[in-house]
Amino acid sequence: MDTLGGAEFAPDTTYLNTATCGLLPRAAVAAVRALAEANAAGEGAGSFETVGDARASFARLAGVPVDRVATGGAVSVHVGLIAASLPPGAEVLHPEGEFSSVVTPFAVRGDLKLRSAPLADLAEAVRPGTALVAFSSVQSADGRLADLAAVRAAATAHGARTLMDNSQSAGWLPLDAGAFDYTVTGGFKFLVSPRGASFLTVTEEAQESLAPLHAGWVAAEDLWGSTYGPVEELAHSARRFDEPPSFLAYHGAAKSLALLNEIGVGTIHAHNTALAVRFREGLIGLGHEPVPAEGSAIVSVPGLTHRHADLERAKVSVAIRAGYVRAAFHLYNSAADVDRALDVLAG
Repeated sequence: MDTLGGAEFAPDTTYLNTATCGLLPRAAVAAVRALAEANAAGEGAGSFETVGDARASFARLAGVPVDRVATGGAVSVHVGLIAASLPPGAEVLHPEGEFSSVVTPFAVRGDLKLRSAPLADLAEAVRPGTALVAFSSVQSADGRLADLAAVRAAATAHGARTLMDNSQSAGWLPLDAGAFDYTVTGGFKFLVSPRGASFLTVTEEAQESLAPLHAGWVAAEDLWGSTYGPVEELAHSARRFDEPPSFLAYHGAAKSLALLNEIGVGTIHAHNTALAVRFREGLIGLGHEPVPAEGSAIVSVPGLTHRHADLERAKVSVAIRAGYVRAAFHLYNSAADVDRALDVLAG
């Protein structure tokens, strides 16, 4: 099974660690380098048009209209904006062991009610008093997938809003981001973009109740006519929730996201999950039991953390998370990568 990235990627290791950080394609590296050199020469600081290109590419990947996408720099900032919109005493339900950036902005408020439930029971845990269900579509620690349809249905039935973090799924898992009130996505994992590019999607209804607390001139409808004094008219789209862009990150992201759209999420999904199945079956053949996570591109296995140094010495890059060895497969991986990791673990 060959890679999908072709000559766009050039890893020097058996890189199975996209759930920590994705590899940049050559086109993204070239775009970042070109802008950095232009900055140094005084020939350009960055392009809002390029930020717009990245926004549009992400919208296609997420399956939402471009006017529902805001750009930013980090998932926790997007989540903090949503947390600030909740009234005191509101209940936020989240899965046990959820990634900290998804829950901490709510916890630090100090006047919200946080409640957790096992991921498998998340839909059943939604109740009439729940204001928001905040969860990841794919869990960072072990790759388990949330039951998106069940969570959405339960939230709708009880009048709760939904916040879904797609940082471990966007780029390989087909998603309908518009089915959830809010989604947040870090660009530096499976979107193979530089750190500093992130995306928030907001439904039209949810936009009305979300205050653009960090709005600056980049959130204005008339961008260049709003550089001094209070912005008189905020953007009519989700762009009013934009943070000032890191142009270096977005010049790279525009190239990375265009590549993902060119290959197609469906094709990447089939590729990634097939590699994950191969790795799971190989692990079972070696006597190990991966965490059950059917349909995931992320494989986590307990009882192997002591082998991490062996993998590193063999230039097989994986992560240690929550007591597991975690491998994540993406478009630049091949069956040979899977077999290399299994060979090392076989001793």
